Amino acid sequence: MLNPADDAFLARLAGRLPPGTLTAPEPRHLTEPRGRRQGQAGALALPRDTSEVAAIVAACAEARVGIVPIGGGTGLVGGQVMETGPLPLLLSLERMNRVRGIFPEENVILVEAGAILAEVQAAAEAAGRMFPLWLASEGSCRIGGNLSSNAGGTAVLRYGNARDLCLGLEAVLPDGSVFHGLKRLRKDNTGYDLRNLLIGAEGTLGIITAASLKLVRPPAAEGAALLAVRDPAAALELLGRAQRRLGPLVTGFELMHRQGFAFLAETMPERRLPFADLPDWTVLVDLGLTEGMDPAAELEALFAEAAEAGLVSDGALAQSLAQRADFWALRESIPEANRRIGAIASHDISLPLSEIARFVAEAGAAIGRLGDLRVNCFGHLGDGNLHYNVFPAAGRRREDYDDLRGEITRTVHDLVAAAGGSISAEHGIGRLKVEDLERYGDPAKLRAMRALKAALDPFGIMNPGAVLRAE
Repeated sequence: MLNPADDAFLARLAGRLPPGTLTAPEPRHLTEPRGRRQGQAGALALPRDTSEVAAIVAACAEARVGIVPIGGGTGLVGGQVMETGPLPLLLSLERMNRVRGIFPEENVILVEAGAILAEVQAAAEAAGRMFPLWLASEGSCRIGGNLSSNAGGTAVLRYGNARDLCLGLEAVLPDGSVFHGLKRLRKDNTGYDLRNLLIGAEGTLGIITAASLKLVRPPAAEGAALLAVRDPAAALELLGRAQRRLGPLVTGFELMHRQGFAFLAETMPERRLPFADLPDWTVLVDLGLTEGMDPAAELEALFAEAAEAGLVSDGALAQSLAQRADFWALRESIPEANRRIGAIASHDISLPLSEIARFVAEAGAAIGRLGDLRVNCFGHLGDGNLHYNVFPAAGRRREDYDDLRGEITRTVHDLVAAAGGSISAEHGIGRLKVEDLERYGDPAKLRAMRALKAALDPFGIMNPGAVLRAE
């Protein structure tokens, strides 16, 4: 059983830390973006370096006080808010936001976990390199949270998830000891890989304090096109043709349903839509090319080939980098439009590519049988990650469907599981999906996860109740 972060504990902890390290949490530290969960905390800890993080964790282990780590607060599964139980200590690394070193010749950057993703991207750009993790929340999310949730984003097709972009970690383990794994090596076969154990663990096995991240050279030329496709099956065939022509030079391949554009027109009329008559399905194809290649020529050739095959019916090619940015702004505005409409249930899922078209058809029919509902299906088609969100009928509110929310999610997740997919593609488990993980997770994997948790965090102080149910 955990103890609360009460006044007596906080007084003892304050005596071990520099003045100003402990403070009262602000409202932003106790909420999550959808406003469905309200956290609690005895205090907020704002350490300035790894030694202070280690002192905080050691004190919490000694007193059996829970720790809830918070990054940029952008997570959508409640991993950063603990609603019930003994008052935890909130831990934010927002003061630990330095770039510790950059090595352009190695394509490596060393950053502290509190660094904002956009600032890491800017530091890489200043050195003539690129950190290719792109998220809609990059202006506020932090590297520690990106790694703890194994963030995905729009360029996974080419560069991989956050896990694939990390070479080494520094972290504080649940007993307060420091794991010094901040290496810049591409090869290091010296036993168990604690780096990959901590990445994606959502703060349940330790606190990531710094990371060694991979950089890449920017493409010589970039281009994008919005193409109207017949259906998801046609979109997947188009992806195959693009990859046959260009191989790994296809950076992103996003699928959007007309419902997403309709929501944009309703809630963000300042956004200029790409087609006068909205097609049922649109893909955003993004290219990063080598020297001597012309993005417009490559995209025009792809469009001509796809049109001849009956896969696309219309298209808009970016005529400049500014227009390419406008295309991406449209895509990245869809989640905000969704938020303004108000989803009944949102699902971050992944599927084998060959199962996507069938899933979309079966899920649409199944949701239609549940009631008068609207579906906005969109996402990173190139890596099989869809955001399958269900909304109230026009003129109704999501609260009108409270009795259906659970059945909607169960219906979607059952179909995902039957297709060999995942109920959490890139957002993690947090507290929101603990029951889903228990329902759909592999029993052997869950036993191994619980054994690892018990071995590394025997007192259960690290983000209690996230990922695994608190014992």
